[in-house]
Amino acid sequence: MGENPPMDAGDTAQEGATGATTAAQWWERFFRYGPYGLLGLGTAVSAVSAGLIMSRSDVYAVAALVPVALVLQLWWGRVRPSVPAQSRAAQFYFVARTLLAAALTSCNPFFSMFAVLGYFDVGRLLPQRAMRAGLLVTAVIMAGAQSGSGLPPADLMNWIAFGVLFALHATLTMVFAQIGDREAEQTRARVDTIAELESANARLEQAMAENAGLHAQLLVQAREAGVADERRRLAAEIHDTLAQGLTGIIAQLQVVTSVADTDPALARQHLDRAAALARHSLGEARRSVHDLVPAALEHDDLPGALKKTVTGWGERQGIRAEFTVTGTVEPVHDEIAATLLRIAEEALANTGRHARASRVGVTLSFMGDELTLDVRDDGRGFDPAALQPYSGAGGFGLGGMRARAERVAGIVEVETEPGRGTAVCARVPLVQDSR
Repeated sequence: MGENPPMDAGDTAQEGATGATTAAQWWERFFRYGPYGLLGLGTAVSAVSAGLIMSRSDVYAVAALVPVALVLQLWWGRVRPSVPAQSRAAQFYFVARTLLAAALTSCNPFFSMFAVLGYFDVGRLLPQRAMRAGLLVTAVIMAGAQSGSGLPPADLMNWIAFGVLFALHATLTMVFAQIGDREAEQTRARVDTIAELESANARLEQAMAENAGLHAQLLVQAREAGVADERRRLAAEIHDTLAQGLTGIIAQLQVVTSVADTDPALARQHLDRAAALARHSLGEARRSVHDLVPAALEHDDLPGALKKTVTGWGERQGIRAEFTVTGTVEPVHDEIAATLLRIAEEALANTGRHARASRVGVTLSFMGDELTLDVRDDGRGFDPAALQPYSGAGGFGLGGMRARAERVAGIVEVETEPGRGTAVCARVPLVQDSR
């Protein structure tokens, strides 16, 4: 029988805050009020059956013992919160209550309802070396009550019944005791693990305090590296889109020049191709310029810009889209804000193109020195292993979102599977705006 931890003020506060009652708290209530209920129930049933199975002396004995048991229980209810488990006071209470229960059960077997408490709280009241003895004594009382004649058994049949019942109770109690030993060992192991974790946390906090300056320096270096990476990305993008588009336009115009006099229809066809390439290149140029300066952040902070982005996207897509902010809102550095806004836009764009979702939730969480953006949908999901590596063509994509986050020392994680929706989580350092 393992020890059940008592409910302290923290448990009470937790219960009030969450509205939930844990198993430990239910056990605490049972140990606080259960003895009174079982003693009262045993007394009531014994009073009803007194004329059938109790002698006059038994009635007098019960009339004297029940108040003693009640006084003992009231005393234990007062001192229990202030005494440790398995203390001398706890051991005295268990022994005294067990003796009273045995005496009451010998007068009327229905008082075994009170005696059964010994099965439940032996691990809380007795030390490890005495647990089995306490369980066996309780088993004797229960077997005597169930054998039909009380203790000692009146005849051979009662002795046989007592022996069988005692063997059954003893077996069950030993099994429970073994389970209790294992639970106690696991509890000790958890306590040791918690102590080691607390020590490790203390060392970690010390290391974090010592490396605060280094952390700030790394953030600056990450920002500078992010700027360099963004320049390289824009250079590659211009080369792959605008430069190639202009090259195609020049090639089409050269063909127009060479065939304008001999084949006007073919010249017109190549001229139309050149115009289409020009319109496409103009669109790419506008997209690249828009990607440099998010217009949504010109007049709003990050939460406001995200709210407008999510609301507008939901209205355009006809999908229920909700935006939530948690934590204490703080001013965010422009680069961090732009990164999260772009990641949110691309995640929403991917949802609109592929997910077939009916509901999307976006959450921005201010978590001390970290900023987290979560984009969740209830769409069809996908197999992440089946995605092709990001090449920069056809959209920003998950690879591009990860690259954006890494440029500001952050990460992007994706949880999804076919038919179970998608969750995109971006975590970046919370660098405040110094303006």
